[in-house]
Amino acid sequence: MERELLLQCQRNDRNAQRKVYEKMAGKLYSVCRRYLKNDEDIEEALADTFYKIFTKIDQLHNPDIFEAWARKITVNECLQKLRTTKKLHISIEENHIISADEHVSFEKDILHLLNFLPEGCRAIFNLFAIEGYPHKEIAVMLSISEGTSKSQLNFARKKLQELLVNQNI
Repeated sequence: MERELLLQCQRNDRNAQRKVYEKMAGKLYSVCRRYLKNDEDIEEALADTFYKIFTKIDQLHNPDIFEAWARKITVNECLQKLRTTKKLHISIEENHIISADEHVSFEKDILHLLNFLPEGCRAIFNLFAIEGYPHKEIAVMLSISEGTSKSQLNFARKKLQELLVNQNI
């Protein structure tokens, strides 16, 4: 992200904020999609993300890390959304079994497959496999033990493999 553009955002320049939004909205929307299923929840998390970005941008001391900083805010907003809507529960039960009526042509779309995981497993899979957080940080973020994080990741991987086999992907 351009240093001058971010400096303008720190001065509450609406045009600069719009440009940052236009450059980042697609990327951050994709992050939200990995954590949240409902379009309304995604839009709300994205709006909250940009609100937080623009109100806290003066705390960003190194513009070179803007995208990573914005991604972290997005992940935290999605996790907060899951917590407040009580959708973030850790479970090793199979909450969703695909029936013949639900058979969908996945076209190897991992986002779609992730929707079949329980919310907690999906969050842990995203945090570990996609965002690169270690289990220790995940445990702190979600107020769970490291062991729970590891077992949920293992469950998510097995469930994803099962989904791939069952859907012939």
